[in-house]
Amino acid sequence: MIKLQHVYKEYPIDGEKFFALNNVSLDIKKGEYSAILGPSGSGKSTLMHIMGLLDLPSKGNVLIDNIDVSTYTDNQLSLARNEFIGFVFQQFNLINKLTVLENVLLPTIYTKRPLSFHPRERAFKLLKE
Repeated sequence: MIKLQHVYKEYPIDGEKFFALNNVSLDIKKGEYSAILGPSGSGKSTLMHIMGLLDLPSKGNVLIDNIDVSTYTDNQLSLARNEFIGFVFQQFNLINKLTVLENVLLPTIYTKRPLSFHPRERAFKLLKE
């Protein structure tokens, strides 16, 4: 579950404050599908960066499974991304020096928690599907 509470993202431009996000609140429950729509420049990418824990809001709260991650350090955000966030990119974003299997296994290398599955077997199964 992800929840945004009164999220703002501001950038200084020519001595002025530009708000890419201005008091955005949303609640996406586990298993729920959502779409973010809007014209170019409306803040969709900024919102996705904050929801994906790639950026932090200037103001407001981001909760993942009821844990406020708004004040996390970069290292804490990296661990939370590994644990809770999945990305589907428009481009492949594979690491060229790694095999396809190694690219699929990469998130399991960085996880700090015990896995309930054998990573290599699961990766092979996913690649066959």
